[in-house]
Amino acid sequence: MTEKKSDKKFAIIGGTGLTKLENLEIVRREIVMTSFGEPSSALAFGSIDGAEQEVVFMARHGHAHNIPPHMINYRANIKALKSVGVTSIFAINAVGGIRDDMIPGTLAVPDQIIDYTTRRVNTFFESNLSHVTHIDFSYPYSKHLSQRIFDAAQKQGIDIIKGGTYAATEGPRLETAAEIQRLKQDGCAMVGMTGMPEAALARELNMDYVSICVNANWAAGISDELITMEAIDRNLLEGMAKVRQLLAQLISQF
Repeated sequence: MTEKKSDKKFAIIGGTGLTKLENLEIVRREIVMTSFGEPSSALAFGSIDGAEQEVVFMARHGHAHNIPPHMINYRANIKALKSVGVTSIFAINAVGGIRDDMIPGTLAVPDQIIDYTTRRVNTFFESNLSHVTHIDFSYPYSKHLSQRIFDAAQKQGIDIIKGGTYAATEGPRLETAAEIQRLKQDGCAMVGMTGMPEAALARELNMDYVSICVNANWAAGISDELITMEAIDRNLLEGMAKVRQLLAQLISQF
């Protein structure tokens, strides 16, 4: 059954390099408290470039970018979005490129994820349960939303890499060259610190979820170039400009 436009509500979770959306016309902001605590930021409600479809924006690391990846209250973030009626999430993630085509500055939409984190609370289903609950997480990202992204990229002439496995690491430090070689041997195309448990929590609450990744740098040991924050910031600036353009086209398609 096809959803009516009014049945859809989209959220954009901005990561490193995207703590705000310049082309988001904000109608209101709302601070949402949840049973799992306070989310990373107030929710901003509005439209992108005047599109009819309302969107909700959240800054994953806080508007001041002061919450490190291992300290994010992922449960509160996803629960807050669910509580205001969000049905679909476009997550923006900065990553390091492992596979040869993951060139800094390029965009990618992963289709798989491996969770290498160890210290994060990664489920809503852990206490006061009437029964043990499992979710099917075979395919963690929404194929429907992924295709929408590819269609929007084509219309805007934006090159985007289709597929690849996202390696989610603990952070906040970057990985060693040996760790990246292990991830490469595991078949990972890119590495980031915020992909999990965000994707799994969205699935637990029956929310469509997809990630748009910006390759900020080559992962450790992949290139002879030194990893510097200056280079990362430069690549993120280039990549996030494409993300803003892509999101405007994407939202207008619904």
